[in-house]
Amino acid sequence: MNARRCALAALLAASLLARPAAQPAKPLDVYFIDVEGGQATLFVTPSGESMLIDTGYPGFEGRDVKRILAVARQAGVAKLDYLLVTHYHNDHAGNAAALAARIPIGTFVDHGETVETDDNAKALYASYLEARATGRHLLVRPGDKLPLRDLEVTIVTAGGEHLTRPLASPAAPNPSCASFTPKAPDPSENARSVGSVIAFGRFRMIDLGDLTWNKEQELVCPNNLLGTVDVYLTTHHGLDQSNAPVIVHALHPRVAIMNNGPTKGGEAGAMKTVRSSPGLEDFWQLHASLNAPDANMPAPMIANLDESTAHVITLSAQRDGSFTVTNGRTNETRRYGPR
Repeated sequence: MNARRCALAALLAASLLARPAAQPAKPLDVYFIDVEGGQATLFVTPSGESMLIDTGYPGFEGRDVKRILAVARQAGVAKLDYLLVTHYHNDHAGNAAALAARIPIGTFVDHGETVETDDNAKALYASYLEARATGRHLLVRPGDKLPLRDLEVTIVTAGGEHLTRPLASPAAPNPSCASFTPKAPDPSENARSVGSVIAFGRFRMIDLGDLTWNKEQELVCPNNLLGTVDVYLTTHHGLDQSNAPVIVHALHPRVAIMNNGPTKGGEAGAMKTVRSSPGLEDFWQLHASLNAPDANMPAPMIANLDESTAHVITLSAQRDGSFTVTNGRTNETRRYGPR
Protein backbone atom coordinates (compact mmCIF):
# COMPACT_ATOMS: atom_id res chain seq x y z
CA MET A 1 0.00 0.00 0.00
CA ASN A 2 2.80 2.38 0.90
CA ALA A 3 4.50 1.65 -2.42
CA ARG A 4 1.24 2.37 -4.25
CA ARG A 5 0.82 5.68 -2.42
CA CYS A 6 4.37 6.64 -3.26
CA ALA A 7 3.78 5.83 -6.92
CA LEU A 8 0.59 7.92 -6.99
CA ALA A 9 2.36 10.81 -5.32
CA ALA A 10 5.14 10.61 -7.86
CA LEU A 11 2.64 10.62 -10.73
CA LEU A 12 0.84 13.64 -9.24
CA ALA A 13 4.09 15.53 -8.82
CA ALA A 14 5.11 14.71 -12.38
CA SER A 15 1.76 15.88 -13.77
CA LEU A 16 2.01 19.16 -11.88
CA LEU A 17 5.49 19.74 -13.20
CA ALA A 18 4.33 18.95 -16.73
CA ARG A 19 1.56 21.53 -16.67
CA PRO A 20 2.44 24.82 -18.36
CA ALA A 21 2.92 27.72 -15.99
CA ALA A 22 -0.08 30.00 -15.69
CA GLN A 23 0.20 32.82 -18.18
CA PRO A 24 0.04 36.36 -16.79
CA ALA A 25 -3.15 38.19 -17.66
CA LYS A 26 -2.84 40.36 -20.72
CA PRO A 27 -2.87 44.09 -19.97
CA LEU A 28 -4.56 47.07 -21.52
CA ASP A 29 -1.81 48.90 -23.43
CA VAL A 30 -2.05 52.64 -24.06
CA TYR A 31 0.36 54.55 -26.30
CA PHE A 32 0.63 58.34 -25.98
CA ILE A 33 2.04 59.24 -29.39
CA ASP A 34 4.13 62.36 -29.91
CA VAL A 35 2.27 64.55 -32.43
CA GLU A 36 3.94 67.77 -31.30
CA GLY A 37 1.14 69.14 -29.16
CA GLY A 38 -1.87 67.56 -30.84
CA GLN A 39 -3.42 64.31 -29.69
CA ALA A 40 -3.11 60.71 -30.83
CA THR A 41 -3.65 58.10 -28.12
CA LEU A 42 -3.86 54.42 -29.06
CA PHE A 43 -5.59 51.84 -26.84
CA VAL A 44 -5.06 48.11 -27.45
CA THR A 45 -7.19 45.71 -25.39
CA PRO A 46 -6.20 42.22 -24.21
CA SER A 47 -8.48 40.73 -26.89
CA GLY A 48 -6.72 42.76 -29.59
CA GLU A 49 -9.35 45.42 -30.24
CA SER A 50 -8.04 48.94 -30.81
CA MET A 51 -9.23 52.50 -30.37
CA LEU A 52 -7.39 55.63 -31.48
CA ILE A 53 -8.41 58.93 -29.94
CA ASP A 54 -7.61 61.73 -32.42
CA THR A 55 -5.15 61.85 -35.28
CA GLY A 56 -2.59 64.62 -34.80
CA TYR A 57 -1.70 67.38 -37.27
CA PRO A 58 -1.98 67.07 -41.06
CA GLY A 59 0.90 68.10 -43.30
CA PHE A 60 4.55 68.17 -42.24
CA GLU A 61 5.21 65.56 -44.97
CA GLY A 62 2.92 63.09 -43.23
CA ARG A 63 4.86 63.30 -39.97
CA ASP A 64 2.03 62.44 -37.57
CA VAL A 65 0.42 59.79 -39.78
CA LYS A 66 3.78 58.03 -40.04
CA ARG A 67 4.23 58.18 -36.27
CA ILE A 68 0.75 56.78 -35.60
CA LEU A 69 1.21 53.95 -38.10
CA ALA A 70 4.64 53.10 -36.67
CA VAL A 71 3.19 52.77 -33.18
CA ALA A 72 0.26 50.73 -34.51
CA ARG A 73 2.71 48.30 -36.13
CA GLN A 74 4.70 48.12 -32.91
CA ALA A 75 1.47 47.26 -31.07
CA GLY A 76 0.48 44.62 -33.62
CA VAL A 77 -2.52 46.63 -34.83
CA ALA A 78 -3.47 46.17 -38.50
CA LYS A 79 -6.93 47.75 -38.19
CA LEU A 80 -8.38 50.51 -36.02
CA ASP A 81 -11.66 49.19 -34.66
CA TYR A 82 -12.61 52.68 -33.45
CA LEU A 83 -11.42 56.19 -34.23
CA LEU A 84 -12.81 58.63 -31.68
CA VAL A 85 -12.51 62.24 -32.84
CA THR A 86 -12.89 64.55 -29.86
CA HIS A 87 -13.55 67.67 -31.97
CA TYR A 88 -12.82 69.24 -35.33
CA HIS A 89 -9.53 71.07 -35.01
CA ASN A 90 -6.48 70.30 -37.14
CA ASP A 91 -4.40 68.89 -34.28
CA HIS A 92 -7.13 66.35 -33.45
CA ALA A 93 -9.06 65.53 -36.66
CA GLY A 94 -6.67 66.71 -39.36
CA ASN A 95 -5.35 63.27 -40.34
CA ALA A 96 -8.59 61.28 -40.42
CA ALA A 97 -8.59 61.07 -44.23
CA ALA A 98 -4.88 60.29 -44.45
CA LEU A 99 -5.20 57.53 -41.87
CA ALA A 100 -8.30 56.05 -43.51
CA ALA A 101 -6.30 55.77 -46.73
CA ARG A 102 -3.52 53.84 -44.98
CA ILE A 103 -5.24 51.60 -42.41
CA PRO A 104 -8.80 50.19 -42.18
CA ILE A 105 -11.02 52.02 -39.69
CA GLY A 106 -14.11 50.17 -38.51
CA THR A 107 -16.14 52.84 -36.69
CA PHE A 108 -15.80 56.63 -36.54
CA VAL A 109 -17.01 58.19 -33.28
CA ASP A 110 -17.83 61.91 -32.98
CA HIS A 111 -20.26 64.50 -31.57
CA GLY A 112 -21.93 65.41 -34.87
CA GLU A 113 -21.58 68.53 -37.00
CA THR A 114 -18.96 71.20 -36.43
CA VAL A 115 -20.05 74.56 -35.06
CA GLU A 116 -17.23 76.46 -36.75
CA THR A 117 -17.99 78.06 -40.12
CA ASP A 118 -14.83 79.69 -41.48
CA ASP A 119 -13.33 78.28 -44.68
CA ASN A 120 -10.62 76.27 -42.95
CA ALA A 121 -13.12 74.70 -40.55
CA LYS A 122 -15.43 73.79 -43.42
CA ALA A 123 -12.57 72.20 -45.36
CA LEU A 124 -11.44 70.18 -42.34
CA TYR A 125 -14.96 68.92 -41.64
CA ALA A 126 -15.50 68.01 -45.31
CA SER A 127 -12.25 66.02 -45.27
CA TYR A 128 -13.36 64.23 -42.12
CA LEU A 129 -16.75 63.36 -43.61
CA GLU A 130 -15.01 61.88 -46.65
CA ALA A 131 -12.97 59.65 -44.36
CA ARG A 132 -15.97 58.78 -42.19
CA ALA A 133 -17.81 57.46 -45.23
CA THR A 134 -15.30 54.59 -45.44
CA GLY A 135 -16.57 53.01 -42.20
CA ARG A 136 -19.45 52.96 -39.77
CA HIS A 137 -20.46 56.09 -37.88
CA LEU A 138 -21.38 56.35 -34.20
CA LEU A 139 -22.84 59.66 -32.99
CA VAL A 140 -22.38 59.83 -29.22
CA ARG A 141 -23.99 61.73 -26.39
CA PRO A 142 -23.10 61.87 -22.67
CA GLY A 143 -23.88 58.58 -20.96
CA ASP A 144 -23.28 56.46 -24.07
CA LYS A 145 -20.81 53.57 -23.94
CA LEU A 146 -18.60 52.34 -26.75
CA PRO A 147 -18.94 48.59 -27.39
CA LEU A 148 -15.31 47.54 -26.99
CA ARG A 149 -14.48 44.15 -25.51
CA ASP A 150 -12.57 44.37 -22.22
CA LEU A 151 -13.08 48.15 -21.84
CA GLU A 152 -15.89 50.29 -20.53
CA VAL A 153 -15.62 53.58 -22.41
CA THR A 154 -18.23 56.02 -21.08
CA ILE A 155 -18.86 59.28 -22.88
CA VAL A 156 -19.05 62.10 -20.32
CA THR A 157 -19.16 65.14 -22.64
CA ALA A 158 -20.13 65.62 -26.28
CA GLY A 159 -21.50 68.42 -28.42
CA GLY A 160 -21.46 70.90 -25.52
CA GLU A 161 -23.53 68.60 -23.28
CA HIS A 162 -22.38 66.74 -20.17
CA LEU A 163 -23.37 63.92 -17.86
CA THR A 164 -26.35 64.61 -15.65
CA ARG A 165 -26.04 61.46 -13.54
CA PRO A 166 -22.93 60.36 -11.65
CA LEU A 167 -20.82 57.50 -12.95
CA ALA A 168 -21.00 55.99 -9.48
CA SER A 169 -23.43 56.89 -6.71
CA PRO A 170 -23.44 58.79 -4.54
CA ALA A 171 -21.77 61.80 -6.17
CA ALA A 172 -19.60 63.56 -3.62
CA PRO A 173 -20.06 67.31 -3.05
CA ASN A 174 -17.10 69.30 -4.33
CA PRO A 175 -15.96 71.95 -1.83
CA SER A 176 -13.82 73.67 -4.48
CA CYS A 177 -16.93 74.81 -6.35
CA ALA A 178 -17.41 77.74 -3.97
CA SER A 179 -14.16 79.35 -5.15
CA PHE A 180 -14.58 78.63 -8.87
CA THR A 181 -14.26 81.70 -11.13
CA PRO A 182 -15.71 81.24 -14.63
CA LYS A 183 -14.00 82.44 -17.79
CA ALA A 184 -15.65 83.93 -20.88
CA PRO A 185 -17.88 81.40 -22.67
CA ASP A 186 -16.10 79.37 -25.35
CA PRO A 187 -18.12 79.11 -28.60
CA SER A 188 -15.53 76.96 -30.39
CA GLU A 189 -15.24 73.25 -31.06
CA ASN A 190 -13.08 72.89 -27.95
CA ALA A 191 -16.12 73.26 -25.69
CA ARG A 192 -17.89 70.52 -27.66
CA SER A 193 -15.12 67.95 -27.16
CA VAL A 194 -16.07 64.31 -26.75
CA GLY A 195 -14.73 63.42 -23.31
CA SER A 196 -14.53 59.86 -22.04
CA VAL A 197 -13.72 57.83 -18.95
CA ILE A 198 -11.96 54.60 -19.90
CA ALA A 199 -12.23 51.76 -17.38
CA PHE A 200 -10.41 48.42 -17.45
CA GLY A 201 -11.43 46.48 -14.40
CA ARG A 202 -10.52 48.76 -11.49
CA PHE A 203 -8.23 50.96 -13.61
CA ARG A 204 -9.73 54.31 -14.67
CA MET A 205 -8.40 56.99 -17.02
CA ILE A 206 -9.98 60.20 -18.31
CA ASP A 207 -9.51 62.02 -21.63
CA LEU A 208 -11.55 65.21 -22.12
CA GLY A 209 -10.01 66.32 -25.41
CA ASP A 210 -9.74 70.13 -25.42
CA LEU A 211 -12.71 70.77 -23.12
CA THR A 212 -12.46 74.27 -21.70
CA TRP A 213 -12.71 75.78 -18.23
CA ASN A 214 -16.45 76.39 -17.79
CA LYS A 215 -17.41 73.02 -19.31
CA GLU A 216 -14.98 71.25 -16.98
CA GLN A 217 -16.70 72.84 -14.01
CA GLU A 218 -20.12 71.55 -15.11
CA LEU A 219 -18.90 67.97 -14.62
CA VAL A 220 -17.94 68.38 -10.98
CA CYS A 221 -20.16 71.12 -9.50
CA PRO A 222 -21.95 71.16 -7.19
CA ASN A 223 -21.26 67.40 -7.03
CA ASN A 224 -18.45 65.43 -8.65
CA LEU A 225 -20.20 63.32 -11.31
CA LEU A 226 -16.95 61.67 -12.43
CA GLY A 227 -15.45 60.25 -9.25
CA THR A 228 -11.70 59.70 -9.11
CA VAL A 229 -9.27 58.37 -11.72
CA ASP A 230 -5.90 56.69 -11.77
CA VAL A 231 -4.63 58.57 -14.82
CA TYR A 232 -5.48 62.07 -16.00
CA LEU A 233 -4.53 63.02 -19.54
CA THR A 234 -4.12 66.74 -19.11
CA THR A 235 -6.91 68.52 -20.93
CA HIS A 236 -6.09 70.74 -23.92
CA HIS A 237 -2.37 69.80 -23.86
CA GLY A 238 -1.87 71.55 -20.52
CA LEU A 239 -3.17 74.99 -21.52
CA ASP A 240 -4.32 77.45 -18.87
CA GLN A 241 -7.74 77.90 -20.52
CA SER A 242 -8.45 74.32 -19.39
CA ASN A 243 -7.31 72.21 -16.41
CA ALA A 244 -9.40 74.13 -13.88
CA PRO A 245 -8.39 73.20 -10.32
CA VAL A 246 -12.05 72.50 -9.53
CA ILE A 247 -11.96 69.40 -11.77
CA VAL A 248 -8.30 68.34 -11.63
CA HIS A 249 -8.26 68.19 -7.84
CA ALA A 250 -11.68 66.50 -7.69
CA LEU A 251 -10.43 63.72 -9.99
CA HIS A 252 -7.64 63.00 -7.51
CA PRO A 253 -5.39 61.37 -10.15
CA ARG A 254 -2.45 59.25 -9.13
CA VAL A 255 -0.63 59.98 -12.38
CA ALA A 256 -0.94 62.75 -14.97
CA ILE A 257 0.33 62.56 -18.55
CA MET A 258 0.60 65.71 -20.66
CA ASN A 259 0.42 65.51 -24.48
CA ASN A 260 2.07 68.87 -25.06
CA GLY A 261 4.57 70.08 -27.66
CA PRO A 262 7.64 72.24 -27.06
CA THR A 263 5.64 75.44 -27.57
CA LYS A 264 2.07 74.04 -27.54
CA GLY A 265 0.49 73.57 -24.13
CA GLY A 266 2.54 73.01 -21.04
CA GLU A 267 1.64 76.39 -19.54
CA ALA A 268 2.67 77.35 -16.04
CA GLY A 269 -0.77 77.70 -14.45
CA ALA A 270 -2.05 74.36 -15.71
CA MET A 271 1.14 72.55 -14.74
CA LYS A 272 1.00 74.07 -11.26
CA THR A 273 -2.60 72.91 -10.89
CA VAL A 274 -1.73 69.36 -11.90
CA ARG A 275 1.36 69.15 -9.71
CA SER A 276 -0.59 70.41 -6.68
CA SER A 277 -3.41 67.89 -7.10
CA PRO A 278 -3.92 65.91 -3.85
CA GLY A 279 -2.45 62.43 -4.02
CA LEU A 280 -0.56 62.92 -7.29
CA GLU A 281 2.36 60.51 -7.44
CA ASP A 282 3.90 61.35 -10.82
CA PHE A 283 3.55 63.75 -13.76
CA TRP A 284 4.84 62.62 -17.18
CA GLN A 285 5.34 64.94 -20.18
CA LEU A 286 5.54 64.09 -23.87
CA HIS A 287 7.74 67.19 -24.32
CA ALA A 288 9.83 69.57 -22.32
CA SER A 289 7.82 72.79 -22.24
CA LEU A 290 9.43 75.96 -23.52
CA ASN A 291 6.34 77.86 -22.37
CA ALA A 292 7.11 77.18 -18.72
CA PRO A 293 10.68 75.81 -18.44
CA ASP A 294 10.77 76.28 -14.67
CA ALA A 295 7.68 74.06 -14.29
CA ASN A 296 9.07 71.06 -16.19
CA MET A 297 9.44 67.74 -14.44
CA PRO A 298 12.91 66.16 -14.16
CA ALA A 299 14.28 64.80 -17.46
CA PRO A 300 13.48 61.11 -16.73
CA MET A 301 9.77 62.07 -16.73
CA ILE A 302 9.94 63.77 -20.15
CA ALA A 303 9.77 61.68 -23.34
CA ASN A 304 11.14 64.30 -25.76
CA LEU A 305 13.52 67.09 -24.87
CA ASP A 306 13.17 68.77 -28.29
CA GLU A 307 11.55 68.21 -31.70
CA SER A 308 14.34 65.98 -33.01
CA THR A 309 12.78 62.86 -31.49
CA ALA A 310 9.31 61.28 -31.29
CA HIS A 311 9.43 58.99 -28.30
CA VAL A 312 6.22 57.47 -26.95
CA ILE A 313 4.95 57.22 -23.39
CA THR A 314 3.47 53.75 -22.86
CA LEU A 315 1.07 52.65 -20.15
CA SER A 316 0.15 49.04 -19.34
CA ALA A 317 -2.76 48.46 -16.95
CA GLN A 318 -4.03 45.33 -15.19
CA ARG A 319 -7.63 44.65 -14.18
CA ASP A 320 -6.79 45.00 -10.48
CA GLY A 321 -6.00 48.69 -11.07
CA SER A 322 -2.21 48.38 -11.06
CA PHE A 323 -0.29 49.85 -13.97
CA THR A 324 3.12 50.85 -15.26
CA VAL A 325 4.23 53.90 -17.23
CA THR A 326 7.35 53.86 -19.42
CA ASN A 327 9.26 56.74 -20.99
CA GLY A 328 10.30 55.61 -24.46
CA ARG A 329 13.35 57.88 -24.48
CA THR A 330 14.95 56.63 -21.28
CA ASN A 331 13.07 53.36 -20.60
CA GLU A 332 12.33 54.82 -17.17
CA THR A 333 9.45 52.66 -15.88
CA ARG A 334 7.42 53.27 -12.77
CA ARG A 335 4.94 50.85 -11.28
CA TYR A 336 1.78 51.81 -9.45
CA GLY A 337 0.01 49.22 -7.34
CA PRO A 338 -3.74 48.81 -6.98
CA ARG A 339 -5.42 51.69 -5.16
